[in-house]
Amino acid sequence: PKTPLFPPKLLFPPEQRMVLVACGPFTPSDGIAFEPLSDLLEVVARDRPDVCILFGPFLDAKHEQVESCQILGSFSDVFRLCLRTIIEGTRSAGSQLVLVPSLRDVSHDFVYPQPPFPFPDLPKEDREVPTPEFHFSPPKTSSQE
Repeated sequence: PKTPLFPPKLLFPPEQRMVLVACGPFTPSDGIAFEPLSDLLEVVARDRPDVCILFGPFLDAKHEQVESCQILGSFSDVFRLCLRTIIEGTRSAGSQLVLVPSLRDVSHDFVYPQPPFPFPDLPKEDREVPTPEFHFSPPKTSSQE
């Protein structure tokens, strides 16, 4: 007999979870204003996902204004403003926030595997969010019914 891939107790989680996933860059190609990010944060506030996973780049090293150093402020200051905007924009939704760096993030180490984002001025209550348990199971097919 075939052994199931997942134990039966994990096949039917007691409640459904909503996960929102988005990939950067979060700026338009003609500027460093984070309008696409603001639009995304409106969706997060409206839909209130349990988890919000954002993949970088958050400040893209290949952006024309970054490559030509036409931004006001240092890369780390602009990046820190971006992260602060994300954190404050998702806080009211109660979503667990997962930020995944990109090799093209201008103010992050471009090594593999990538270390987590350093954010020392992150409030303690935002750093100590409990991790919910998620169990992913394969979709049920007609032969399993």
